[in-house]
Amino acid sequence: MAADSDVVAGFYAATQARDAAAILALLHPEFEAHTAPGLPCGAGGAFHGPEETLARVWGAVFAEYDTAPYAETWHETEDGLVVVTGHYRGTARSTGRPHEAEFVHLWRVVDGRISWLHQYTARWREALLPA
Repeated sequence: MAADSDVVAGFYAATQARDAAAILALLHPEFEAHTAPGLPCGAGGAFHGPEETLARVWGAVFAEYDTAPYAETWHETEDGLVVVTGHYRGTARSTGRPHEAEFVHLWRVVDGRISWLHQYTARWREALLPA
């Protein structure tokens, strides 16, 4: 993997370790995230800045789910975009029901830090429904 992919790999390791400080350290001060509409917990939409994204996306989701993203394929484009596919795996905290949600993450790295994320995913809500 190239240097940009190594930075992105650090994000997956930090989320799997539930290490908020490590996540923040990887994000550029002008970080922007565009997450899938319909994500639970109000986590879908556009977010600006590391702290806002940590609180309103990852923090909100992790409060409802014991989950993490697991990268499976990696691609780098000629213009520096890092494309990762994989699955979120875990359980809903309120029901204990498992979930698995496929994702595609598009990443940009600037000056050794993640500056941009565009995320596509689905299938989170089923785990919150009663059996």
